[in-house]
Amino acid sequence: MDKLVQEISIEKDYIRKTLDVLQEARHRPEKNVIEWSAIGVCLHHCYTGIENILKRILKFQQILLPSSASSHKDLIDMAIRQRIISTELSEHLDVYRGFRHFFMHAYGVMLREEELSPLAEKLPYVWAQFEREIDQFLHTLSEAL
Repeated sequence: MDKLVQEISIEKDYIRKTLDVLQEARHRPEKNVIEWSAIGVCLHHCYTGIENILKRILKFQQILLPSSASSHKDLIDMAIRQRIISTELSEHLDVYRGFRHFFMHAYGVMLREEELSPLAEKLPYVWAQFEREIDQFLHTLSEAL
């Protein structure tokens, strides 16, 4: 359990640092394709970090990770079934999962302010909710062991 907590702590630190960079990029007075690309990268990295945390927990519980074409959606669904995250949180994460898919298959010049701004603005709140739910789950898990 200690190793799991340590690995999650490291992942959380990377996400927090990425959120700091995201905020810095968001608050630049003038943004061009470079800033919007950086914002997209930060959004993608934060969501990937969230998935990494969920994967670590599921692996710790010796639950086979999904490997189908819909593995990212399946991962979130599995986290709900295992009571790692709430359905409410999963609905917020679905938006970022959708962005992740777009980002992986798009070009930086396709990123638009009207799509990225709301995601970037809301992410710190989604992250805070995720972090609370993960911490609560880990607490419950440690008590059960």
